[in-house]
Amino acid sequence: MNQTKKHIRERFFPHIWCPGCGHGTVLNTLVRTVAEMGLDQNDVMAVSGIGCSARISGYLDYNTLHTLHGRALAFATGIKMTNPKLNVIVPMGDGDALAIGGNHFIHAARRNINITALVLNNRIYGMTGGQYSPLSGLGISATTAPYSSIDREFDVVKIASGAGATFVARTTAYHAQEMAKLMRKAIEHNGFSVLEILTPCPTYFGRKNKMGDSPEMLQWFKDHTVPVGSAKLEEDPTLIPRGVFVEEQLTEYTDAYAETIARASKKRG
Repeated sequence: MNQTKKHIRERFFPHIWCPGCGHGTVLNTLVRTVAEMGLDQNDVMAVSGIGCSARISGYLDYNTLHTLHGRALAFATGIKMTNPKLNVIVPMGDGDALAIGGNHFIHAARRNINITALVLNNRIYGMTGGQYSPLSGLGISATTAPYSSIDREFDVVKIASGAGATFVARTTAYHAQEMAKLMRKAIEHNGFSVLEILTPCPTYFGRKNKMGDSPEMLQWFKDHTVPVGSAKLEEDPTLIPRGVFVEEQLTEYTDAYAETIARASKKRG
């Protein structure tokens, strides 16, 4: 039996994503990474909110929870506090991560709780009709910005780093092998991990912004991103760096909580 096939709920296929959507690549990479790591499916918990990316949890044959819009990290925090041994993974889109879910995002990072946040950044609200998001950026066309957006975008890496996440990385749906390596690092890291994945939405973002279909959008990721530390970044500041930005070991939240309980128990005794 294919070792990755058992990680998905085949009864829910074919999936609901549009042709060319990068979310399928992320799902494929995630199940392969978990399989290659040898993790017991019963020890993996996938939590998601609402949106195209949130459907990932429903396709995974792990412990899964499909929650409220923007509250995936809040639910994930409760799950991790209840059972710290679980590998908790949270696939999120623009809104779940940094719009309605933005406050939960920065505080999960601040606490350094051992959760892996996968931020699928397609720069648009795909499921609800192509509205612009906090990750769209200046000059982007969307159904709610027919004359282009005047809002600057959040930088996921900078927000995660500034809020205290102890593992922060970025890759793209084009760089699938790199994504697998970074995803494994993120899951193995003992602390709050953020992996931003730039992913194409040809139906809304690509069409509205004349970026073509998925092949052209993936080519754009190839041409406009470079590894962290590349000399090309000084030559062309419009290029987007990929790789690991933060990797440090600090006290993890559930470990600190267990120590607090131990101290309290000792004092009462």
